[in-house]
Amino acid sequence: DVQLVESGGGSVQVGGSLRLSCVASGDTVGRYCMGWFRQVPGKAREGVAGIDKDGSTRYADSMKGRFIISKDNAENTLYLQMDCLKPEDTGMYLCAAATRMYGLGVALLLDKYQYNDWGQGTQVTVS
Repeated sequence: DVQLVESGGGSVQVGGSLRLSCVASGDTVGRYCMGWFRQVPGKAREGVAGIDKDGSTRYADSMKGRFIISKDNAENTLYLQMDCLKPEDTGMYLCAAATRMYGLGVALLLDKYQYNDWGQGTQVTVS
């Protein structure tokens, strides 16, 4: 298992930017498929962006062109660059890791049931 700790959330105005970080320990991120998910009270946890071991990425439609997911194996850290933020982007952002996807296709990177290691989350509020 890998332990994940997120940071970088905060309150930002509409149109602003944030960069979320997820530091991993206990194992190297290079061995994992990883993703960012958003949790809003009363709603199901939804996939925001995912990155495969080979660097392939997948984004939720509403995030395309505004968010960029990246992984730094040397720093053992997952990032999410968030630009042009909107009020509907508000939520708790959690990072997750999985040693493999069960099935084919990068769309699986946004499926929360594929992941078994989760961080505690970092809150993002856009107003």
